[in-house]
Amino acid sequence: MEVNVKLFGDLREGRFMQEKTQLEENSRVIDIIKKHNLPLEQVAICMVNCRGAELEQVLQNQDTVAFSPPVGGM
Repeated sequence: MEVNVKLFGDLREGRFMQEKTQLEENSRVIDIIKKHNLPLEQVAICMVNCRGAELEQVLQNQDTVAFSPPVGGM
């Protein structure tokens, strides 16, 4: 299946801003973090299709997954 992955803030450094990613069926949010070697301690916000998501959430084909680091002042 294919999902759209968006990175924000410091998570973009040396990576990408937005990318289509191929995953196995029944993949979870945590699988994207592992696939792209994102530092888990820097992932503060996970969203799937503009809604807050847990790391164990199972993804569907064509989902949009966004990751953001902690944001100061919030």
